[in-house]
Amino acid sequence: MNLGLHHLIDPRLRSLVEETSEFYAHRPSGQGPGGWEELLAVRARLANPAAADPPPVEEVVSAGGRDVRLRIHEPVGAPSSGVLLELHGGGFYLGTAAGSDVRDRALADALGITVIGVDYRLAPEHPWPAAPDDCETAALWVAEHMSERFGTSRFAIGGFSAGSTLAVTTLVRLRDRGVHAVDAAVLRFGTYDLSARTPAGRLIADEYFIEAYAGSAPDRTVPDLSPLYADLTGLPPVLMVVGEADILLEDNLAMAARLSAAGVDLDFRVYPGAPHAFTGHPTPMGRAALDDIESWLGDRLGHSGA
Repeated sequence: MNLGLHHLIDPRLRSLVEETSEFYAHRPSGQGPGGWEELLAVRARLANPAAADPPPVEEVVSAGGRDVRLRIHEPVGAPSSGVLLELHGGGFYLGTAAGSDVRDRALADALGITVIGVDYRLAPEHPWPAAPDDCETAALWVAEHMSERFGTSRFAIGGFSAGSTLAVTTLVRLRDRGVHAVDAAVLRFGTYDLSARTPAGRLIADEYFIEAYAGSAPDRTVPDLSPLYADLTGLPPVLMVVGEADILLEDNLAMAARLSAAGVDLDFRVYPGAPHAFTGHPTPMGRAALDDIESWLGDRLGHSGA
């Protein structure tokens, strides 16, 4: 068995490295906000996200005794063949579901599925477990209502960065409740060890987002906070996407190993020369990854799926 990193990279992607690298040569990298004041300044500078056409339906839904706000994009001119619950990124302290509206709308129409963004509460105003509580509420609502509301029983959960962390905790929470409605999950470059107990976790131990999100939790190895430590058996098929130059690559490799050891059907893909959050950038590598995600989801949720 060959387990070298190069075996996880599709050879067709090598031709995209040069043009992708040119984009990042003029884009400085760095850490996120280092404290509360910096976080407020970054939030104040954020531009309003682009609007989708048609716009989503905004709705507050209830499940399990809690409420959460959703942004619901249904396909235009066709019945929905599946539901994707999309959890946005932003280090648990930035971002909104509206920031994914354009992409969610495009995915809804391309695959003929309903894409639902979740406006989970942000840290540090609402530290853990507020965000996973909100994501679980959204997932429970979808599981209960997707057949009557959207006319389908196929259900996937997707996450971007912090959203991938929340996607795993949501999957584990649903399994522990005995809810097995989720058919697939897409995890894009999540962070899975917030405890700094593993070598991968120590690479980001000084990031403020961890302090903001973990709050006063006395043990950051709690699986609901750091899902690398969770029992991962019984989860649905997973596609993991990460860049070769992402500081979270080792953390994703560790999560991939744990998922595989737990018997989860795993498709793990590494994109050469790509840093963190690369699928949100206008590069050939980012577009290739989004195309791969769309194809993988289409096989499971789209009209061509089983």
